[in-house]
Amino acid sequence: MKTHVTIFLVFLCLAAGGAAAAPLMYVPTGEGNEVVVIDLRADRVVQRIGELENAHGLAGNSKSRYLIAGSMKAPSGGEPSPARPGAVSEAEHEAHHGGAAPAGRATSYLSIIDRREGKVVRRIGVRGLTHHTAISPDGEYAVAVHSGAGGISVIDLDALQVIKEVDTGDWPNYAVFGGKGERLYVSNSRDGTISILSTSDWRVLGEIDVGGAPEHMVVSADGIRLYVVDADAGKVTEVALPILAVRNIYAVGKSPHAAEVPLDRRWLFVTVKGEDKLVRIDFDSGERRSIELKPAPYHIEHADVVGKLYVSSRKEPKIWVLDPRTLSIRDAIGIGRGVGHQMVVIGE
Repeated sequence: MKTHVTIFLVFLCLAAGGAAAAPLMYVPTGEGNEVVVIDLRADRVVQRIGELENAHGLAGNSKSRYLIAGSMKAPSGGEPSPARPGAVSEAEHEAHHGGAAPAGRATSYLSIIDRREGKVVRRIGVRGLTHHTAISPDGEYAVAVHSGAGGISVIDLDALQVIKEVDTGDWPNYAVFGGKGERLYVSNSRDGTISILSTSDWRVLGEIDVGGAPEHMVVSADGIRLYVVDADAGKVTEVALPILAVRNIYAVGKSPHAAEVPLDRRWLFVTVKGEDKLVRIDFDSGERRSIELKPAPYHIEHADVVGKLYVSSRKEPKIWVLDPRTLSIRDAIGIGRGVGHQMVVIGE
């Protein structure tokens, strides 16, 4: 009897472990004012997290319990203090935010989502509207990119407060951490540069001149290549990070928006919004393939854990599911409302 009970308990543990291991994708919906949670095994929406205001930027990883969502909603007047989430009492909210200098002159705020609880648990005031966000590989820091304010805010995810504000360049758009997180790269779309920051003290160390209007970026998993999308010039610039030099330029078409590189660094995927297509470039052979995606392919995420490629539409509330090897469409996920912006995959 004891043996049977032991086997049964082991079975339950394995079953529970298998359920916990299901990879999830979190997608902010902009004016849909929520984050949808998608089960990547079944490719269906399994949860909706509300209390957001026009969130475009979203960041998170397996090292942190939090997702960081920025707001692109302009204040209606005055300088707002961070709104209190429904999950937090007035006393808790006041204790956390009372007297905080950055929040005192905030023009927007970040929503901190506890992904285990599936709800917003904090608001953090920041100095400008937040276009995109990033999180350090160790899950200890987040960065909010403020295009109109000309720089970034750095958030300590243990203290849940802004610890640094840094000016980068004219109209910053996107931020990515490089390597093990010792460097942060910020694209400045109006001066054609990428700012390089040291994450030990958040100082700007220098710039990479890529020209044009750099926007979205992705760093290869080995940390030695940075791919920069230039929507105006219709190209992606490949930068060799050890020497900070432009290595290749890939012309991809009219108004590209986002790029993605899988963990094995086999391909470069680019959404080309102005031509309703997705482009794939093979790094070894140089072969190019494309597939028509209508209307307006937008953000992109390669989920290595399930071997699928996810692309949102700028004009419809849906996300295409593609086979990255064949570029065939496997499915489409309806998200109900809004538009899918900066997607985050976490395979626990």
